[in-house]
Order: sequence, then C-alpha cells, then structure tokens
Amino acid sequence: MPAARVIARLDVKAPNLVKGIRLEGLRVMGDPRTFARRYYDQGADEILYVDIVASLYGRNSLLDLVRRTAEDVFVPMTVAGGIRSVEDVREALRSGADKVAINTAAVRDPELIRRVAQAFGSQCMVVDIQTKRTGPGQWEAYTDNGRERTGLDALEWAERAVALGAGELLITSVDREGTQRGMELDFLARVTRAVAVPVIACGGVGSPEHARQAITEAGVDAVAVASILHYGKFSIGEIKAHLAAGEVAVRSSA
Repeated sequence: MPAARVIARLDVKAPNLVKGIRLEGLRVMGDPRTFARRYYDQGADEILYVDIVASLYGRNSLLDLVRRTAEDVFVPMTVAGGIRSVEDVREALRSGADKVAINTAAVRDPELIRRVAQAFGSQCMVVDIQTKRTGPGQWEAYTDNGRERTGLDALEWAERAVALGAGELLITSVDREGTQRGMELDFLARVTRAVAVPVIACGGVGSPEHARQAITEAGVDAVAVASILHYGKFSIGEIKAHLAAGEVAVRSSA
C-alpha cells in the first residue's frame, strides 16, 4: 500500500485563510500563502486550496494565489471551488495546480467528470463529495460548501463519480468539519470498500489519532487536516510521527 498522505487544507475567502465549524461561522486566520509555506516546511504531502464562496458567487479567485504559492511550495496542489468547465481546469493547471476538485458543477453536469478526465487524465480529476448524515446508515451529498441539498445518496454518487472517470475522491463530512471530534469512519469505510480509487478524508481531525483511525480503520489513502494545524495544536510532523508509530507508512517530513 502506498504511503499515507497528510494534506493541509486551506479554506480561502479572498484574500484570507478562514476557518469555521461545519463550514459556517468563519474566522479569519491570515494570509493563506504564509500558511501554505509553513505546512510545506513541516512536510505536508499536498496542499488543498478551497475557495469556499466560489460556487455562491460564480467565480474562482484562487488562481493568482496558486501561482504565487507555486513559487516556493513544491508539493502537489489541488484547487477546489468554482471549477465549472474544462477551460476552468486548464487555467487552474496552467496556474500551477496539479489537480482540481469539483463538487457543485459535477452534480449539475456529471458528464463534466468524464470530459475533464479525458482531457487531462483521471489523475487530476478529484470529485469533492460533501456529506451530511440523514439517518441510520444514510448520507446525502451536498453542494455549495455544504449549503444545498442534492437529494443524492452520497455513496451512490461516489460510485457513479468514479465510473465517470474520477481518479480520486475527497470526502468532506460537513457534520464533523471543524469540530475536532473525530472523522465519519462509518461512511468513509463504506466508500473505500465501494471504489478502487484513492479516497481523501476531511472533517473532524482533532488529534493525530483521528487521522490514524481514518487510515487504518476506514481504509482511506489520505487525510486532509485544517483546524489543528491552523491553531497550532499539532504540526504535520507530529501527525506523521504518530502515524509512523502506529505502523502506518508515511513519507518523510524532512
């Protein structure tokens, strides 16, 4: 099994890095590029930039930030938020992104997944699935940064997205996001059993142990972390050290 990845997630509401709880109640944290550089220095395997209001306002404001970040951060970067077309993906890749994560536009036009995968390869086509639990053993997919219901069963949508060409899934638990109370292990395990592409888990990490549980118990390939990094509770290196101590293969933070 490939080494597990620790990904730094940075939610951006131009021009600031922000952080909320369940994607609401946003608090300004500072300059996103400064934080990205800090996490790169700590050994982050990837950077995930999310424009959290892009779908609401119909635009993506991250590309200049991605260009500037690419000057001194040399790990893969994924851009999410406001990606609506193959041309949007092309511009993101030209700006220095390695992958794009699409949620709202993919729900509205699932064939966009196929078109992006055919144009640039499935390795750069990440489908972002934002979930809320709706009942025992049931989760619904949401769009617009967790604001809009889709009526889609989240697991069925995950399987369909992969069938259309998604090379990776980003599973964000809206219920857990920002709470630091642990990840949605039940749903994550269902997804990893159902699909044969890498799964990134996001939402709920409050300690390195939560990250380990998602990898070893739910079978995810990567964990995207935000709150505990932004507030200085743990570093990327400390998370990786805990994973390694739990016999999880990780890439060196050096």
